[in-house]
Amino acid sequence: MSLFSHRPKTLSLGPLETEILEIIWQHNGATAKQIHEQILDNPDRELTYASVSTVLNRLVAKGWLSRKKHRRAFVWQPRLSQREAQVLQAHHQVKQLLAVGDAEIVAAFADELDNASLDRFEAMAQRLKAARLQRDSDSNHQTGEDDSHA
Repeated sequence: MSLFSHRPKTLSLGPLETEILEIIWQHNGATAKQIHEQILDNPDRELTYASVSTVLNRLVAKGWLSRKKHRRAFVWQPRLSQREAQVLQAHHQVKQLLAVGDAEIVAAFADELDNASLDRFEAMAQRLKAARLQRDSDSNHQTGEDDSHA
């Protein structure tokens, strides 16, 4: 069972891809013209309409967007919510961290973390323990095992 209803083919995004996705999430869909105009609202930015179109097509190919014809323009829609994308990115980063495989290497950066970061790691560890206990409890009930014999 997958945690995500949709998973893009490619998770890596460039800065312009990320910016365009954020605009689309903000408006829950947008045309290339709307995106282009919003980017050009910043007087220090220069970007062609063709560049926006290229990035939109690349985001479709990567699995981040879909498009639908509406009158004479395409409306670009996100294939997952911004929250789902954040969870997916975090999931990917945690998997990369765990792939290091050496607890000493992973733990080496702990000395560089401030107390707030350490507290967040501790809170995550507690949630992971609770999730594991719940998963184990659920699987025991599904297999007919009695928790009192554990």
